[in-house]
Amino acid sequence: MIQVKNLSKIYKNDGAQTVALDNISFEIKEGEFVAIMGPSGSGKSTLMHILGALDTPTSGNYILDKEKIAGLSDDELADIRNRKIGFVFQSYNLLPRTSALKNVILPMVYMGVPKKERETRAKKLLEMVNLGDRMEHTSGQLSGGQQQRVAIARSLANDPKLILADEPTGNLATAQGEEIMGIFQDLNKKGHTIVMITHEPYIAEHAKRTIRLKDGKIVEDSETNAKVQMSNVK
Repeated sequence: MIQVKNLSKIYKNDGAQTVALDNISFEIKEGEFVAIMGPSGSGKSTLMHILGALDTPTSGNYILDKEKIAGLSDDELADIRNRKIGFVFQSYNLLPRTSALKNVILPMVYMGVPKKERETRAKKLLEMVNLGDRMEHTSGQLSGGQQQRVAIARSLANDPKLILADEPTGNLATAQGEEIMGIFQDLNKKGHTIVMITHEPYIAEHAKRTIRLKDGKIVEDSETNAKVQMSNVK
């Protein structure tokens, strides 16, 4: 699913250079659930941006589902994001005065999915994350955990190959965070490839593999004794 080969990212500012990623290489197979960890400044956010086709490396290669990402234009990167990647962010990134249903529908509008099909699909996704009775509620009428479940449903709208989650439990209480991780584990069991950034060890324990970064380098890549969290996702 993911091949990263000798990838580096260097930021230049007024003649100074900051090496965010330093010649890293790894692969992620289809169906894996991987947590990326590291202290502030380790390069994990930069790596997430590159994996999400939101940024391009200074050197090296990133191949997603057999497509080479480095060197693509902004329009081509946007197309990759729409077709192959579902995003879940710490801050949910929902439209605030829009219903849960319309928030989930929106990515399908950009992909040209017919109106009847996108509404049917959005309803099924919200029911899957146990929000069938909250479809017409706006973000302000939902709890943080419910908003994140809407965001997860939205990330699945275009049936992506890859789900990228950036600190998905960062704004949630422990119980809500455990609920969200249960949903991710269920999605992974159904075959979804998930890559998640987190700074919380107990959240990383829900993944099957952990990659640790420090100073732009991989310092650990190991299997995780995954903590099983039950969910009611259908």
